[in-house]
Amino acid sequence: MPSLRSSSKDLSSRQSGGDRFIPDRSAMDFDMAYYLLTETRKEKENTAAASPSKETYRRLLAENLLNNRTRILAFKSKPPSPAEGVLQEAYSNASSHQAKSAKPRRYIPQSAERTLDAPDLVDDYYLNLLDWGSSNVLSIALGNTVYLWAASDGSTSELVTVDEDVGPVTSVSWAPDGRHVAVGLNSSDIQLWDSSSNRLLRTLRGVHGSRVGSLAWNNNILTTGGMDGKIVNNDVRVRSHMVQTYRGHQQEVCGLKWSGSGQQLASGGNDNLLHIWDISMASSNPSPGQNQWLHRLEDHMAAVKALAWCPFQSNLLASGGGGGDRCIKFWNTHTGACLNSVDTGSQVCSLLWNKNERELLSSHGFTQNQLTLWKYPSMVKIAELTGHTSRVLFMAQSPDGCTVASAAGDETLRFWNVFGTPEAPKPAAKTASTGPFTSFNHIRSYY
Repeated sequence: MPSLRSSSKDLSSRQSGGDRFIPDRSAMDFDMAYYLLTETRKEKENTAAASPSKETYRRLLAENLLNNRTRILAFKSKPPSPAEGVLQEAYSNASSHQAKSAKPRRYIPQSAERTLDAPDLVDDYYLNLLDWGSSNVLSIALGNTVYLWAASDGSTSELVTVDEDVGPVTSVSWAPDGRHVAVGLNSSDIQLWDSSSNRLLRTLRGVHGSRVGSLAWNNNILTTGGMDGKIVNNDVRVRSHMVQTYRGHQQEVCGLKWSGSGQQLASGGNDNLLHIWDISMASSNPSPGQNQWLHRLEDHMAAVKALAWCPFQSNLLASGGGGGDRCIKFWNTHTGACLNSVDTGSQVCSLLWNKNERELLSSHGFTQNQLTLWKYPSMVKIAELTGHTSRVLFMAQSPDGCTVASAAGDETLRFWNVFGTPEAPKPAAKTASTGPFTSFNHIRSYY
């Protein structure tokens, strides 16, 4: 039988340290291994013929000549130890990466950080009396008066008090520039105000036949919703401001929200309907019987006021139903499909998305009058914030996305640090302003 002994070669490369051990066959005695393998078989074959004296002789010979070796493939040299610090460094790098990627759980205060009195706040589910502008000034309508609260220093000022015959104020909404504010009135008029000078710039008349309870801006277009069921796009730069009309609701329009892209408009009404309108389908003179809406959604069982477009998914809309429905529903506005529905157990008055995390905040009525923070998309409750003693009708979010203001029928305005500290903003290149009020002369005073 040919010898199993390996040829002598330069094994320095294989003997050098590395990340794995390669056995050195030159350290193995293959002849001895072959003998031990065959000897065991021969012993079994000759067991019957061997005398006790021969067996004792064979055992003593093996002990003295073979040094009692019984392992067939025995390594004479130990595997090399790993290079110093290689594994330790890899482990420390992995640990530090996990530590960086794992976010600490955010602390959510259970009580309001500030509470202000809001006397004469109209306790009406269908109105929209609170908004927070991009200049960090909050506007709130109390009866016939609109007040401004500056978050930077906590100062309060009065913007306007309307006459009894046109009031009360039924809606307020800041323009994207954070300087101009639209005010809807019970008389069906809409006023445009310059907050920096407390000057009335323009009054839009003849838009609706009754009170204007909802407002929404889309660049230079102010969209208004009335108790008459009409939705009107008004171009505030021109004399003939009514440029398009949407018809689909049979009762009061109480919710209006433009998507972040400005291409789609969501409207909710007291007729339990939710409409998705596409700006490309708008028409100044719609033909009779023409359906202008992209989707007509009839799943809610009560009035639809709470609407919120998702900031991280452009075609995702959340809607909330009134006391007979109590559900938050999620919609794919491209297809009109309902993605999920969650029964909250109480009237849904308002909805806000967290700008920094995948979370949704809802405000509610009877029985707890609470604010509920949900994790999206699991819709697991993260926190419930209580303190209001009446239904929480309105919510508004600060420009940095950190603080939420809530106004309730208990005539209090509360501020909640619910969405955490925002991330440091990245420096952006300076661009020319494209807002609707880049020049004061763009708005003409038509009284």
